[in-house]
Amino acid sequence: MAAAPIGVFDSGYGGLTILKELKQELPQYDYIYLGDNARAPYGPRSYDTVYQYTLEAVNWFFKQGCSLVILACNTASAKALRTIQQKDLPKLAPDKRVLGVIRPTTEILGTLSSSQQVGILGTTGTIQSDSYPIELAKFFPHLQVFQQACPLWVPLIENGEHTQPGADYFVQLYLHQLFAQSNQIDTLLLACTHYPLLADKIKEHLPKGVKLVTQGGIVSKSLAKYLENHPAMAQQCSQQGKLQFYTTDNAQAFEKQASLFFGQKVEAKHTDLA
Repeated sequence: MAAAPIGVFDSGYGGLTILKELKQELPQYDYIYLGDNARAPYGPRSYDTVYQYTLEAVNWFFKQGCSLVILACNTASAKALRTIQQKDLPKLAPDKRVLGVIRPTTEILGTLSSSQQVGILGTTGTIQSDSYPIELAKFFPHLQVFQQACPLWVPLIENGEHTQPGADYFVQLYLHQLFAQSNQIDTLLLACTHYPLLADKIKEHLPKGVKLVTQGGIVSKSLAKYLENHPAMAQQCSQQGKLQFYTTDNAQAFEKQASLFFGQKVEAKHTDLA
């Protein structure tokens, strides 16, 4: 099988915060990023819709030759990954792999908490899926998990309002609702790949001593370990340090927004998933 880039998928821009860390951790590999911006956001959509959209994206990556695809989207990981892994891959592409962001995060999150109480901030879809409490219970059965949906944070970020004073109200609103559930939470996970852009504001309003955890570094280190443990898969991932960016929406609009998430200029192409 010819070597091909590692696929990185997100419903929109957030996965670029994951790709940025992947590129830093594993710069030798090639990556192809796809944002399904035409159908974003995924957070409020039903399980069936997110599954169907994500499966279409995975098939698109396979058509590009990718053997390994990372769902750099918490909603897609929560609502679609398991079904794709268990039902679709054995029939469609048994030699290919699709990985998500939830499992690697939950494997270490419990080790970061002294109080054994952690908070999860995510989209409505991710929180309603209960994916984080379910996975965390496997690794840390005594850990208490408190969740809070933050439905207005992604729109704030994608409309460029996340650095403005008005964003403070919505940051405080959801943090207050979370910590009203428990004032012993000492570790807080940003379980949406958009949220790192709000990290500075979140830190301003956090109670003293609370750790704020983002996923990029966790996922990148987990992928490095995965490739080390699966040399046959690593050989199927091309290594020329190249990046490609695709969007299902307008490429010029994508480029303008993407630079905020990726931290450098991005050149993108439009694609249809059909």
